[in-house]
Amino acid sequence: MPIYEYRCKQCEQEFEKYVPGASTVVTCPGCASEQVMRKLSVFGLKTAGAFQPSAMSGGGCCGGGCSCH
Repeated sequence: MPIYEYRCKQCEQEFEKYVPGASTVVTCPGCASEQVMRKLSVFGLKTAGAFQPSAMSGGGCCGGGCSCH
């Protein structure tokens, strides 16, 4: 199930959104702006008995979720 994390560029609110397809328009629930950016997704991995967070490429404008815009 594709649930992504976003940050609004207008009001800075962070939120999650279910996005069923690439054509889905994402708007901020706080100010209704479409000026949002997808945040870098992070998930955890269990290796050798230890839990370690691991970054995963999040997409964004350049493919790396680098917040460059």
